[in-house]
Amino acid sequence: MSRLVTQVASLTLKNPVICGAGEQTMTMAAIRSALASGAAAVVAKSTNESAAAKEQLDKTDYVLLDAQWNRLPWNFAPPPDAMLFGRSGLVQRDFDEWLDDLQQLDREARKQDAYVIPSLILSDLERCAAFARKIEDAGMRVLELNIGAPHGEEAAKGAIVLERGAERIEAIVRHIRQATRLPLWIKLTGQSEDVVGLAQAARRGGADSVVMMGRFMGFLPDLESERPLLGTSAAIGGGWALPLTARWLMLTRKAIGADYPLIATNGARSGLDVARFLLAGACATELTSAVFTGGYRVLSEAIEELDRYLCSRGRNVSELLGMAADHVETYQQQPDRPGYWQGFAPRTE
Repeated sequence: MSRLVTQVASLTLKNPVICGAGEQTMTMAAIRSALASGAAAVVAKSTNESAAAKEQLDKTDYVLLDAQWNRLPWNFAPPPDAMLFGRSGLVQRDFDEWLDDLQQLDREARKQDAYVIPSLILSDLERCAAFARKIEDAGMRVLELNIGAPHGEEAAKGAIVLERGAERIEAIVRHIRQATRLPLWIKLTGQSEDVVGLAQAARRGGADSVVMMGRFMGFLPDLESERPLLGTSAAIGGGWALPLTARWLMLTRKAIGADYPLIATNGARSGLDVARFLLAGACATELTSAVFTGGYRVLSEAIEELDRYLCSRGRNVSELLGMAADHVETYQQQPDRPGYWQGFAPRTE
C-alpha cells in the first residue's frame, strides 16, 4: 500500500515496520517468519569476533514483568504494560557461515520487497571494519552497527563496546564508513545525557541514519528470594520507554534537521506506537522486545493497525513524519491557567 511507504536516506521501505535484532532473529527460520509477517526489514541477531560475547549467550536469562514487577507467564500474549528484563549475548556462529545464511535470506527478502540486515556489535574496530567489507562484498544491501548495546558495561571486558563519547563515535563511524559504501545505520545508546550529540557525531562520521535508542540497564530486587532478580543487573524495556525515545527523536530532528532520517526503537508495542514515533520524527521503527515476547504476529498486526490509522486520517507516512515534533513549544509559550493547580490540591479533611 503506497500510503505506508517510507524513505530511509536512499533506501525505500514498503512500510516503516522493522523487526529489530534479537533472539527472535537468530535463526534462518526465525528471520523467514519475521519476513512472512510483512515487515519491511529484519535485522539479524548481532555478531562480532569476540568469543566472550558468544559465550555470554549461554548465560542468557529473561523474565517478563507486569506493572507491579510481578512475573508474567511467557505465553506470547503479554499485556500492553509488560516489561522485558533480561541479559543476552551474541549469536554463536562462525562469521562466514552466518553471512552465507544472510545472503540467502536477503535474496528471499528481495522477492518480498524487503531487506535482511546484518548487525555488527563493536568490539575491535579493525575487525569490525573487516567484517563490514565482507558484508558489502557478499552483496548485502544495508549494514547496522550497534554501538549502544546496554550490556556493554556488564559483559566481559572488550566483548561488547558501549560508546557514549561523541568524538569516539564520530571516529568509529568514519572508520566503518571508509570500509564500506553500504547504507550504514548506527544504533545509539539511550544511557547518555546527550543522545542528540551522539547522533550528530554519527552523522558527521558518515552514518546514513541513526537508530535511537538502546534499552536501559536496571537492577531489580526479588521480594521472594531477597536477592537480585536473575542474579545480575539487566536490560529493561517496555512501553514506558516510548516517551523517552520520542523526546530524543524530537530533539534530534530539531538539531539535525528534517531531512536526516531517524529510526526509532525502544518502547513501540503496536502500530499506533509506530505512528507516535512517526509523529516524533522517526521514518521507521524497529520492534524488538515486543516481537520476542509477543511473536511475529506483533509485526503484521502493527502494519495493519498503522494502515488503519493512516486511512482514518487520510494521510500517508511521509505526511505524518515529524508533525508533532515540529510543533513542540516551550513552557513559556503556553497560555496562563491561573489557579489551575488548585483543583489538584490534596484534601485536608
